[in-house]
Amino acid sequence: MNPGARLALPGHALGMCRTGVADSLSAMSRPRGVTDQRAGASSTVDLVAGAPGRPSWRGRSMGEKVVAGIFDLSDRRRYRAKLRQCLDGLERLLREGRFDRPKNLMGLEIELNLAGPDGLPRMVNGEVLERIASRDFQTELGMFNLEVNIAPHRLGGRVLDQLAEELRTGLAYAHRQAAQRDAGVLMIGILPTLGQEHLVEANFSAVDRYTLLNEQIVAARGEDFSLDIEGPEHLSCTTGSIMPEAACTSVQLHLQVTPERFAGVWNAAQAVTAVQIAVGANAPFVFGRELWSESRVPLFEQATDTRPPELVAQGVRPRTWFGERWIEGPLELFEENLRYFPALLPIFDDEDPQKVIDGGGVPGLGELCLHNGTVYRWNRPVYGVAEGTPHLRVENRVLPAGPTVTDVVANAAFYYGLVRTLAVQSRPVWTRLPFAEAERNFEEACRHGIDARLRWPRRGRGGLAEVDAVTLVREELLPLAAQGLDAWGVDPADRDLYLGVIEERCRRRVNGASWQVASYRAGRERGLERGDALAAMTRRYAELSRADEPVHLWGVRG
Repeated sequence: MNPGARLALPGHALGMCRTGVADSLSAMSRPRGVTDQRAGASSTVDLVAGAPGRPSWRGRSMGEKVVAGIFDLSDRRRYRAKLRQCLDGLERLLREGRFDRPKNLMGLEIELNLAGPDGLPRMVNGEVLERIASRDFQTELGMFNLEVNIAPHRLGGRVLDQLAEELRTGLAYAHRQAAQRDAGVLMIGILPTLGQEHLVEANFSAVDRYTLLNEQIVAARGEDFSLDIEGPEHLSCTTGSIMPEAACTSVQLHLQVTPERFAGVWNAAQAVTAVQIAVGANAPFVFGRELWSESRVPLFEQATDTRPPELVAQGVRPRTWFGERWIEGPLELFEENLRYFPALLPIFDDEDPQKVIDGGGVPGLGELCLHNGTVYRWNRPVYGVAEGTPHLRVENRVLPAGPTVTDVVANAAFYYGLVRTLAVQSRPVWTRLPFAEAERNFEEACRHGIDARLRWPRRGRGGLAEVDAVTLVREELLPLAAQGLDAWGVDPADRDLYLGVIEERCRRRVNGASWQVASYRAGRERGLERGDALAAMTRRYAELSRADEPVHLWGVRG
């Protein structure tokens, strides 16, 4: 791959990634702010458009630079008023029908780890990014993290194979460059060999905006963060920064939707979070302890929790939030952001949304996007502007990275197909599944992964039934996903190949998390110490991941 070639960043990436707000800062301006000092980055932010002839989500930058400083006492009050102006602007755009027509666009981001030949994390992302020399690869919170962004694609034809090929090409190139720094690129939900000694402030990426983000979240909490996760083993510790968030590496799936279809797509995405995790879990270890099948979820929730225990007791909502109800329109989620969550980063732009609309333009609504990036929903609404036209996306942030490109694309195929069908059913699933049950299902799947038992509406009858997740997927949801891919116009060969991967995971009861646990336990049975068994498993995982045979075919060495 030519180092100058671009997969293309899905533009206007405000709040789209794991540290969403950190990327948002790049596009905001203020008399005092943070300068992006990422290796190889200029002081200005350039959101990359798609390749010629390719769709893109290129956004309008609100400014060139953000410089670090202390916020005035009045800033949050003024910012709250500006957020209200942005919300009014969004409401007007919706009312006047200014949004883009249906385009069936999807996009993809994957967060990555850097690990050495010994399986241990390598803190070299700045040097690796210099060698990669493509803005499709971005820095992330930790020095052992990278992110790759894939341009928007139209759902249809051989899009799934095309995605897989682009990912293989880009990741192979990045891996070759990382090897020059004695590292490799690894897709995994949490790197099993990460220890508390790695997740310290000294290992933040060399980008000032991450420091500002950390300072504001720590100040909002007012005390150390408590990490307490109970699984087969127990983790209990404290941390003075948000750095444990860097351990959580995920896949984000974007789907552009019209305002009229937004609520149906978001509700459907919320309903299927549990089955996504059940078949895709890939993060069973934190600091060497075996915890939940998808420990990334509780770790992320606790590492970003701005609430001290007293506010938890009062029922204050956490910033990493499943939500609390089904919705009827996109404005509701942005309204909730303003109603429930104080500003972490009250950074302003001089744009007047109403004046921009009066003049026939489209406002960037930068404050709304920045604030949205500090509320970590598992399905996040995204407002963007591409080629002068506003659009909405649902950003699905549920899945962990990995284990292989084939597995990632299979997870995407299952999600896009299933959501397409569920969103337009005459009797939607969310009218039969209480929201609280959807949230309970999500936690159950995070705890137990492929072995989860979920409560789901009975087919043709009222009420809910408890069913094995794998049975639900094989007997009911895979056929619906196939229907959805057909409705998108996806080629039957792509449909059958990638949904077949999900079918085989369910049939064999294997996903990334179950393989990691089985491989680690086999190492312990061979007499390896905990750390050695984790490192051996990680090295084997890396080898198999790069070979790109799906995880259900890996097997475990005795």
